[in-house]
Amino acid sequence: MLICFFDQKEIVHKEFVPPGQTVNAAFYVEVLRCLRENVQRKRPDQWQNNTWLLHHDNAPAHAVLLTRRFLTDNNMTLVPHPPYLPDLAPSDFFLFPKLKMKLKGQRFQTVEEIQAESQAILNTLQENDFQECFRLAAPLGSLSSLRRGLL
Repeated sequence: MLICFFDQKEIVHKEFVPPGQTVNAAFYVEVLRCLRENVQRKRPDQWQNNTWLLHHDNAPAHAVLLTRRFLTDNNMTLVPHPPYLPDLAPSDFFLFPKLKMKLKGQRFQTVEEIQAESQAILNTLQENDFQECFRLAAPLGSLSSLRRGLL
């Protein structure tokens, strides 16, 4: 499984979930710690001004108290995800279809091979690809506010 956060310019943080690892609140908070560090490093002005936004879906690990407390304690602004629109997440209509299209029909022997090929595909994405994602998201209403944010 791939967890990936991106904005209009690039992927800000990504990591592969180790095989057998459950994405529970404790694991997700550690992912958010890494995300926070990457935002501070890659988007210092947005971090300082608290003008970047986080959008994630309503998965259980995202909604529990431990996660919400981490977000609050670290001043991470969350854009609410509508409860009945699971495919609203830009990663679902932008990022993962691009990966699936390129991986389709290939055979892999190991998880590491899948991860390496996925990484190679992600490395081909350009800034205009990410901008197109947000352009496509604009008609979806509240997602238009994410243009300056982070997914």
